Amino acid sequence: MVAAGAASAALPGVLGAQQANTGTANVPMNEQKYKPVQLPAKSSTPSMSTAELDELEHHIHCMCGCNLDVFTCRTTDFTCSVSPAMHRDVIALVNGGHSAQEIIDAFVDVYGERVLMEPRKSGFNLTGYITPFAALGGGAALIVALLRRWKRPEGEPAAVQALPVEGTPEEMERLKELLHRDDR
Repeated sequence: MVAAGAASAALPGVLGAQQANTGTANVPMNEQKYKPVQLPAKSSTPSMSTAELDELEHHIHCMCGCNLDVFTCRTTDFTCSVSPAMHRDVIALVNGGHSAQEIIDAFVDVYGERVLMEPRKSGFNLTGYITPFAALGGGAALIVALLRRWKRPEGEPAAVQALPVEGTPEEMERLKELLHRDDR
């Protein structure tokens, strides 16, 4: 009994630490954000296994206000009532014979694209996928172009290129002799 009492006394601390690890400790949950997602059943045979269902839930954002997917929120934040409700909707759709894409489309129809953990790779969203690589490539090309431009011509001493000097041809010849003599 002493062990049971100690375990129950430690439970609030463990749950608080668990919430801190998931990033939801300071986020006020908004249980009113839940909207039912329903489609008429296509068949009475489930369309996927439990593992596939769990993988599908990793692609659906919990709408409670946290930044977690439905699977992670319902398995780590036991104070959230939105993720279990969304999980029940996913199970009902899977049991109704709907495919993963049909289920995701149904959630997008109800919540909008914000319900997806990552934006779809189409339309304007492509700029979010392409822009970082285009900027990196453009920056690399700019650096290469600047380095080629700043490269001094072969055989010319760095001092002559770096400092523009004006003088008579005799003075210039004497200056070149002095510079070449210092290089030896």
